[in-house]
Amino acid sequence: MTVAEGLPAAGDGGGDGGPGARLHEREAELRSAGQAIGALARPGDGSGNCGPGGSASGEVLLYTGAAGLGKTAVLTEVRREAAGAGCTVLFARGGEQRRHEPFHVVRQLVQPVLAGLSDGERARVLGPWEDIVGPAVGLLRPGGQLDPQGVRDGLDFVLTRLVQLRPPVAVIVDDLHWADPESLGWLAGVAVRARELPALLVLACRDEFPDGVLALERALAATADRCHRLRPLRPASVAHLVREALGDGAEDAFCRDVWSVTAGNPYETTALLREVLDQQLDPVGENSAQLRELAANARGMTLRHWLDKLGPTTLRFAWAASMLGTDIRPELAAAICAQSPDTAAGSVRELRRHRVLTGTPGGRLEFVHPLVATSLYQSMPPATRTGMHGVAAVEVENAGLGLLAASRHLLELLPEGDGAIVAKLRRAAREHLAIGAPEAAQRCLRRAISEPPADEDRATVLYELGCSALLTDPATTVNQLGLALAEPDGLDPGTRVDATFRLAQALAHSNRLDEAAAVCAEEAARTSPGPGRLRLEVAHFMFAVFQSVDEDGPGRSKRLAEFARMLDTVGLAFTDADADADSDAGTDERSLFEQDGLAHAVAVLRCWDLTLRGADRERALALAESALPHGRLPSSLGWTNTTWGFELPGILGISYLYADRVDRAEELFTEAVRAYEVAGWSGGHLGFAHLLTGMLRFRCGALAEAEDHLRRALRIAGRIGPGIPLHWDAVGALAETLAARGRLAEALELAHEHGFGPPYPSVMVLPDAPTLYGRLLLARGDAPGAAQALAAAGAALDARGWRNTVWAPWLAHLARAVAGDEPERARALAGEAVRRARESGTDSAIGSALRLGASVHERGDAAELLAQAVRHLERSPARYEHAVALVDLGEALGTGSGARDALARGLELATRCGADGLADRARALLG
Repeated sequence: MTVAEGLPAAGDGGGDGGPGARLHEREAELRSAGQAIGALARPGDGSGNCGPGGSASGEVLLYTGAAGLGKTAVLTEVRREAAGAGCTVLFARGGEQRRHEPFHVVRQLVQPVLAGLSDGERARVLGPWEDIVGPAVGLLRPGGQLDPQGVRDGLDFVLTRLVQLRPPVAVIVDDLHWADPESLGWLAGVAVRARELPALLVLACRDEFPDGVLALERALAATADRCHRLRPLRPASVAHLVREALGDGAEDAFCRDVWSVTAGNPYETTALLREVLDQQLDPVGENSAQLRELAANARGMTLRHWLDKLGPTTLRFAWAASMLGTDIRPELAAAICAQSPDTAAGSVRELRRHRVLTGTPGGRLEFVHPLVATSLYQSMPPATRTGMHGVAAVEVENAGLGLLAASRHLLELLPEGDGAIVAKLRRAAREHLAIGAPEAAQRCLRRAISEPPADEDRATVLYELGCSALLTDPATTVNQLGLALAEPDGLDPGTRVDATFRLAQALAHSNRLDEAAAVCAEEAARTSPGPGRLRLEVAHFMFAVFQSVDEDGPGRSKRLAEFARMLDTVGLAFTDADADADSDAGTDERSLFEQDGLAHAVAVLRCWDLTLRGADRERALALAESALPHGRLPSSLGWTNTTWGFELPGILGISYLYADRVDRAEELFTEAVRAYEVAGWSGGHLGFAHLLTGMLRFRCGALAEAEDHLRRALRIAGRIGPGIPLHWDAVGALAETLAARGRLAEALELAHEHGFGPPYPSVMVLPDAPTLYGRLLLARGDAPGAAQALAAAGAALDARGWRNTVWAPWLAHLARAVAGDEPERARALAGEAVRRARESGTDSAIGSALRLGASVHERGDAAELLAQAVRHLERSPARYEHAVALVDLGEALGTGSGARDALARGLELATRCGADGLADRARALLG
């Protein structure tokens, strides 16, 4: 073994990484890791909790520092100690050249451990998430588009099961600053959960994160239980390294100058000592003057340096390896640099001899230090680098690694107007979407645009780019779909209609409903008659009906009814066309008409319109039933169908809910949660499903369950971003639920924390935001402010023609707000609320209006109104409202058996509902 081969591994802080090797000045860092491993690996009780009674404790350790300070060597020791303590170790390393390969770090972490499980164990670990997680971790071929949050949730499930199956678990990631954004986002979530899992998360990184992931870096740093910044070595440690490499005869002055030249950086010290050995420089003081030149040569590692050191043949193999980054396949690197197996084997031997590459247990190669890989990659002439990326893209795909791995090389090619490259990038984007990596898909599509594509394909690529961001970045969707629609060569008619609808969806989800409705109306006017035009016209009505303000609400309701009558005629026309066997075009039009579910969509919108107007429930329910052939959602209105989105089945379920048909609402909302969980859609769609389920549980008086679902919805909304419609809905519904549970102070604090108040969004909120804001003011004791807010809310709703007393009970609460100063007006307002509720014919609406109205009447009249309220509410599913009415009735009756009976029934029902404040009130009245 040569002297150079016996030197310590580069960047390891002065040790060779072997068992028992000493790392200079890293005792505190290793002691900290040992303590964390000890806390994690306490003897378990067999329950998967890794300790007596679940006493094991997970932590997050973060090691930071400049390049070459020994982070990798510290993590090597941590891995060794964790394995020695019986931990299941999941290890990965970020790669500078693989930052754009989605889930690269995740795959390194989980693939080895999954491969070591039996079929049964693997099935238990993946569970119901196999179809969601499988494509991301490379176990299954990519299929349809996945929601990124769904993939992260699935990975959380896998890690949790691994902790249960193979405890204790240590997750160790080196070079985190080069982790792909998808893996980094997941790891940020794991860091928050590490203690509760429990698992040990050990991370090492430089302060060199790309701008796009700085927020994730800060989040990880904030969750770290132990954070260590590695410092340069002191002169004594450098002197030890010098004498260890060059002999005990190295003079003090020489050792001191080595420290001065390298600033105590272990990697640079080791590299400099190799140069000293190569130059056969004696380690004496009089030779210190040459150290700076040697250090500059070692640090710079230019093309000339590598050519002189390795020669052209070996250098080309090293270049190919630097493109592959981590976990290098020797045969793939050989194919990229066009070397025969024998020549490549010789190159590998040379690179190992010069300590450029080293072997891994799996027969792969890796660089001895990331700085070596960076230096080699940067030493390539630009033309050579571009050409080798082109070869790499082909060879990676030929090796069976797919476009997911090859696409990062395609991104490095110079634009040449190559249609084949455009086609590959578009296919790669589809595969990225299929593993839940929309940002990677967008990188491919943006690169395809710059190629550029043929004129006739440009609009389609822009359309694909816009659609790729629909679940995660509405602003990008708006921009790119707008450009696609403006292209002169344009989209085909069907795609143009779909692009317009998706653009409108993105605008609506960005709180720009008026623009969404306008876009559909304008495009419909330009579209030839047929199903496409009809779909846009229906979409215009859909987005318009969700607007909180509409200057012509009643007029729009009339036009919607007229449109429905016209659509019935069109549908008959298509049916007649089918009877003509020679009319192929007519048959195609009819099938499109049915596929888009136009009639069902309009029926839902008319049902919703009647519901908001407070019309007779039977009319609304008849329309609702017509939208559910055979009692089920048609495929065109399915929760995951992109023809109309989730809004239509959502408002259909809410219409059932407000009409006291909670059975139908529950079927729909349960199906929504199941559909989104199966599809792995864990973002806004699942949040909306939890919102709807929470509203259902609130309506049925299951307040604890309602709170749980609404908090889930609020957490999901928080992940997406503030100000979105889901955020408003979740805050409002949760505040209402907390107040019902007797936690008024918490409800008020929640509303204040999230800014629930004016100005309101352009989209309607469930429950009505201005009305709820007025109710919160009234609960806080601000009757004048509440009266003003509720009167303004009522004026806007009346102008719109919306008179639903369940969604927006502003009249009854305005009556309460003015009762102290204007009792007659209060009773008139309460009477109008009851009259409107009776128009709907819904027991819960009538009972609630009567109950609220009773509060502004004298005791005798109040008792009569409350008795009526109880009779209506006991026929409804509104158990919480029923409980409140019973307690109010008992209080109004005062004494006697009737009062005590009402209070006792109210107490029992309030307790079952989880209305703790109401139950306490009933107990106090019972004495």
